[in-house]
Amino acid sequence: MAKKFHTVMLIDDNEIDNLINQKMIEAADITDTIYTHTGAKSAIEFLRNVERLEVAEKVLPDAIFLDIDMPLMDGFQFLDEFEKLNNATKKKCSIVMLTSSINPQDFSRSKKYSSVKLYLNKPLTHESILKMDI
Repeated sequence: MAKKFHTVMLIDDNEIDNLINQKMIEAADITDTIYTHTGAKSAIEFLRNVERLEVAEKVLPDAIFLDIDMPLMDGFQFLDEFEKLNNATKKKCSIVMLTSSINPQDFSRSKKYSSVKLYLNKPLTHESILKMDI
């Protein structure tokens, strides 16, 4: 049985990947709410704005599926900005790197961020969702 999340966020500049991942997450029935962002900049702004709200605990995502290779702000730049958020936000949001990168340096680099709990290769599969332990 997969862990159930209150809210999940997808961050990927590829809208098709976001749609596929959203459908996979819905099919696995691990959450009731999915936020989708096609850019890391809008996602980090969303998180900054939400953490100022009294209802932040209810609105912040439990899991963030983050692509690495994106224009304007890539996944690692997002992680650098994420590290600047408040501790409650960082504690609540577990990050899953979801990428097509097969570069071992990306995997090693992701390990430097305590908020990154898992590194998965695309595409997201039903099996990988059910095996997630974050």
